[in-house]
Amino acid sequence: MAIHQKLLSVFVLLVLLAFNLSDAQNLKVGFYHKTCPNLEAIVAATTNQYISRAPTLAAPLLRMHFHDCFVRGCDGSVLINSTASNQAEKANTANQSLRGFHVIDAVKSAVEKKCPGIVSCADILALVARDAVGFLHHGAFWQVPTGRRDGRVSLASEAARNLPPPIANITQLKAMFSGKGLSVKDLAVLSGGHTIGTSHCGPVTNRLYNFTGRGDTDPSLDKNYIAQLKIKCKPGDITTTILEMDPGSFKRFDEDYYTLVSKRRGLFQSDAALLDDTETKAYVLRQATTHGSTFLKDFAASMVKMGKIGVLTGSAGEIRKQCAFIN
Repeated sequence: MAIHQKLLSVFVLLVLLAFNLSDAQNLKVGFYHKTCPNLEAIVAATTNQYISRAPTLAAPLLRMHFHDCFVRGCDGSVLINSTASNQAEKANTANQSLRGFHVIDAVKSAVEKKCPGIVSCADILALVARDAVGFLHHGAFWQVPTGRRDGRVSLASEAARNLPPPIANITQLKAMFSGKGLSVKDLAVLSGGHTIGTSHCGPVTNRLYNFTGRGDTDPSLDKNYIAQLKIKCKPGDITTTILEMDPGSFKRFDEDYYTLVSKRRGLFQSDAALLDDTETKAYVLRQATTHGSTFLKDFAASMVKMGKIGVLTGSAGEIRKQCAFIN
């Protein structure tokens, strides 16, 4: 009986992946060429208005797209507000630190003025994430296939089950990425997004003060870096202090992240975990020692691949009038 249940689970997973692949094939670059020909120019201009004034918004906008795709697929469900009867994805702890929803709303408003009821919020989020990163590094650009539709469901409980936590080990990370159709290389590449952005002390304090419950530190973290972090993060400091993910260049989209991880200075356990697998470690060391020779190209490819996870196309879902509300 147990064998039959396992076979059934595998069959269901394969069917779901087949459906996802079928929908993803309906995405294409220039999907709105006839219905909203100036879409990408509108998105880029509006996004740049915000990122030029607040470059630190780029990281949370990139993270927002990642969090959207890992929960129910890239369907804009992370943008939906909670209601009296439903706790949406935004309410989950992992999403409460997301910022930049006002940028998405501004872009959506600008697009609606020119192309009402045409462009999905899911597509807008994918384009904004690309343009926000591109503002920090003009070489960071990829063609974004579009044609996504917006989902009508957003549940905080699903975010908890699907988003990789900062304390994840390499086995957990590989399983979570594989479950979304992403490879081990994609895991190493997309982790490089941590080259920009900040974090509170919360996800780090256990590594500094109580890693195994005995008042110890994480042995995988560089001792000198531990001393530096302890100056900033005191015991019990969860949300007060802000840390740079990539100290010294957290506003630049570059390969420095891999240099830090190779020196055991990755901020999260999930960063350090990249050194615990042969393939991910090799990628880290290759980018660290070759000045990120393939990072931008690899990141572009993995972002396109991630952007196809579980998409809704055709007549599925809807085109939201406002990104925070189901029609």
